[in-house]
Amino acid sequence: MKTEIRIGLIGYQFMGKAHSHAYRDIPFFFDTDVKPVLKAICGRNEEAVQQAAEQMGWESYETDWRALIARDDIDVIDIVTPNNTHAEMAIAAAKAGKHVITEKPLAMNVEEAIRMHEAVTENNVIHMVCHNYRYVPAIQYAKRLIAEGRIGKIYHFRANYLQDFIMSPDFPLIWRLNKEVSGSGALGDLGAHSLDLARFLVGEISEVVATTETFIKERPVGAMTGGLSAKVKGEEKGSVTVDDAVAIIAKFENGALGTLEATRFAGGNRNRNQFEINGERGSVRWNIEDMNKLELYLADDEEGMQGFRTIDVTEESHPYVGSYWAAGHMIGYEHTFIHLLYEFLQGIAKNRQPVPNFEDGVQNQAVLAAVEASANDGTWKRVADLKYS
Repeated sequence: MKTEIRIGLIGYQFMGKAHSHAYRDIPFFFDTDVKPVLKAICGRNEEAVQQAAEQMGWESYETDWRALIARDDIDVIDIVTPNNTHAEMAIAAAKAGKHVITEKPLAMNVEEAIRMHEAVTENNVIHMVCHNYRYVPAIQYAKRLIAEGRIGKIYHFRANYLQDFIMSPDFPLIWRLNKEVSGSGALGDLGAHSLDLARFLVGEISEVVATTETFIKERPVGAMTGGLSAKVKGEEKGSVTVDDAVAIIAKFENGALGTLEATRFAGGNRNRNQFEINGERGSVRWNIEDMNKLELYLADDEEGMQGFRTIDVTEESHPYVGSYWAAGHMIGYEHTFIHLLYEFLQGIAKNRQPVPNFEDGVQNQAVLAAVEASANDGTWKRVADLKYS
């Protein structure tokens, strides 16, 4: 008999759907020690959250997140709400003895992130932050190759995360464009993913210098309608208070050099997340637009045959994919959440802390803070100074 882990999810739109789907599919594909139970979903709009509960298979719903946390039939609180709510919800959940997972970025600032980490640590609960791209099988395989020394000492990490969904000046002023709710713009929404992958694959970042730009400074007021869609509400306009784009130069503790770009103004790029890593013995590169493939160059290949080879990361020997289909049969974006939440539930079952967790979230938050500080005055910033200030 598998142990049931009863889930309470706060939020029901884009990420709420992704997390709900993952919990439902974990037992189908993975032989786990536990069974996730979709106990309750929470949202402020009763009609909408009731509909989401029925559509996504939740047993019940709440309209007050505090009531959800107070329920004694909930073991896990999963937070997929706007960034300014993460800290209060996660701290309350930890104090109630609930295991906690939250969407990225972990918090609005370093101080919040530290308080969240202290809360989960003091209350001895399992915790995780949802940097789902770590759990792309091709990226997990790249991590394995790097750890085995296949590409040797790393010299460069090069990444860009490009979207274009807010390029129209008529696209409304949504919460993602309000600093009081989101904390930052392309930096925290997209750049946070690239910075997490940099830390995961290469190592900790020691210093950064950066610049940001807001191209459209005023927009009609509106609201999200699901996914990355939104609608205008009335004729009122408001100021955009976050960055539209960010460019970063980073120095790693191990001596590697990083260049990272994140923008929501790259026309024709719906969700182009990619990186390349160059080392003394080879290179790896990946792009979400062909997410099951990893490109690998090895310098010791014989002369005349050198160059990037494409590895189809769908063999049973590759991370996670042996639980799905035959080799060459692709998996997709939604499976990254299945893998991450599988690790989260296994962590609860075995009382071991999975990654990325709130400690990773604190470190990533410190890098984000260093980037913002550098963009404000144009100088290099040490990440440690922002983490411990």
